Amino acid sequence: MDYDFRIGDHVVYPAHGVGRVIGVEEQDVVGLTLELYVITFDHEKMTLRVPTKKAKTAGLRALAEGNVVSQALTTLKGRARVKRTMWSRRAQEYEAKINSGDLISIAEVVRDLHRSESQPEQSYSERQLYESALDRMAREVAAIERIDREAAISLLHKSLQKAA
Repeated sequence: MDYDFRIGDHVVYPAHGVGRVIGVEEQDVVGLTLELYVITFDHEKMTLRVPTKKAKTAGLRALAEGNVVSQALTTLKGRARVKRTMWSRRAQEYEAKINSGDLISIAEVVRDLHRSESQPEQSYSERQLYESALDRMAREVAAIERIDREAAISLLHKSLQKAA
């Protein structure tokens, strides 16, 4: 087994964000017995089974360490870096960063798409990507800091305000 997650551990799956390991089970698939992590994602009302031997290649990881969280919060305070490319291309890059599961990459998306009160309105697709990245980051920060999602969003907004 590549990782040793225990029942009750919070984990991050790149495409879905923070989930909780609710069990490890064996399942017969085409004559082979596979050991699987059973992970539930309450915010998506979804359960996912990931083979324990494939956990690492699937991108499953433990919650970020404290230094990664502080690096991500520092990233939020930085200047937005918006490339002068077509929106569709940038949107694809932002989507890839969100689905990478990497907290710092997600923080870059939040930083780049954040709009303060004085800035012009965002397009619908910009707003969707921003909300998706903010939610993904807030859920991981909330699990790490043992606070609720709203408190985590408030913490992230404070870091974003310092940038403005």
